[in-house]
Amino acid sequence: MTTRRSFLGSAATLLGAGVVSKAGAASLPEAPLQSSAATQGPLAPPNGRPYNPVVTLNGWTLPWRMKDGVKEFHLVAEPVVREIAPGMTANLWGYNGQSPGPTIEVVEGDRVRIFVTNKLPEHTSVHWHGQRLPNGMDGVTGLTQPGIAPGKTFVYEFVAKHAGTFMYHPHADEMAQMAMGMMGFWVTHPHDPKLHAVDRDFVFLLNAYDIDPGSYTPKVNTMTDFNLWTFNSRAFPGIDPMVVRKDDRVRIRVGNLTMTNHPVHLHGHSFEVTGTDGGWVRPAARWPEVTTDIAVGQMRAIEFIADEPGDWAFHCHKSHHTMNAMGHDVPTMIGVDHSGVAQKINNLVPGYMVMGDKGGAMDGMQMPLPENTLPMMTGEGPFGGLDMGGMFTVVKVREGLARNDYKDPGWYRHPKGTVAREWSGETPAAPRAPGVPPSKPSEAMDVKRDGGDMHHHH
Repeated sequence: MTTRRSFLGSAATLLGAGVVSKAGAASLPEAPLQSSAATQGPLAPPNGRPYNPVVTLNGWTLPWRMKDGVKEFHLVAEPVVREIAPGMTANLWGYNGQSPGPTIEVVEGDRVRIFVTNKLPEHTSVHWHGQRLPNGMDGVTGLTQPGIAPGKTFVYEFVAKHAGTFMYHPHADEMAQMAMGMMGFWVTHPHDPKLHAVDRDFVFLLNAYDIDPGSYTPKVNTMTDFNLWTFNSRAFPGIDPMVVRKDDRVRIRVGNLTMTNHPVHLHGHSFEVTGTDGGWVRPAARWPEVTTDIAVGQMRAIEFIADEPGDWAFHCHKSHHTMNAMGHDVPTMIGVDHSGVAQKINNLVPGYMVMGDKGGAMDGMQMPLPENTLPMMTGEGPFGGLDMGGMFTVVKVREGLARNDYKDPGWYRHPKGTVAREWSGETPAAPRAPGVPPSKPSEAMDVKRDGGDMHHHH
């Protein structure tokens, strides 16, 4: 079995003397690492031009250094171990200790220089998805540059010409490298910090993996049948909430580098799509929505006023994408009485549970799982099990928060009389169209079949 130690150790053994020399390393900016899967607070710019920083959901922003007026970053492509949710880790490839890699934030007009060191066992490159830059900096292996060989460092340099939201990922063996988690977010802020300003600005990427129950490494040849759907390589309940103040103007930027589209849905509010990876959407071209479909290779920035306090769900609306690892070939057993069969199985396998005859909800039951495997639907809320996994989190809208307070405030305390409850009175009669007499429960319904036969169904 591939363990964390052997997975990370294999890359170190491979590099050996091929790493950058001490003299060369001394001229490079620091390559910070991040191992925590918790959401890190916004990185206030320590130098350079001012901007309003973003918050990367379950991620962080890459620090930089200023050198002769150039903003310098250092990305390290390397094997990483990512906690998908408590109870499961995955052997992935990423940048600077995490997958996805850290968010890069710059200002419109900045000259940027990005050093990329390759600690993978094969060549790689970095494509700056959506950026306007010199052709030779576009990062397509074999077309605009040679691949970055293991142990080598390349440098990319260009001016961040346009404010907007972009992504970065390899254009080198991308079927394997992107399936292993190599991707990251890039935000170019407007030259004027007041332009497109919001109170809270979240970013994250959509990712999908196919990791067999009990294993650690994704199957890179999977085309569509993925079993883990994630926000920033985290599955619910491992995804942090997005915490906002009541009446804040909130922006959420979501990039999609999976193999399918994702209709992302927000409860309790309506929003407008204000940006794509092609630029900002003119105000006259926007309309209200509660769901926006994000196709493969696209980014969508949505904005809304958080004027409804509460814990509001935010998720992909494809039902299988809000579940964790599933058995796709398991037959549907709803309505099937297999209690007799279950008794016979219990004689052979004590503790066998009847499942699926009444639906998929577990109602708090826990079934044995292989090691390093998440339950299909999990997570606890204030009223019990949430029956969710995968691409699901909560926008927590609260009054009285400080400007940069992103701490989880706990579950929402509903005002008295505002929670759905069981009805204990007499059930009201169902409304009927005028002139239609009420039917009796014992009445038969005639259904006409082909051939003119009449059959009675009670």
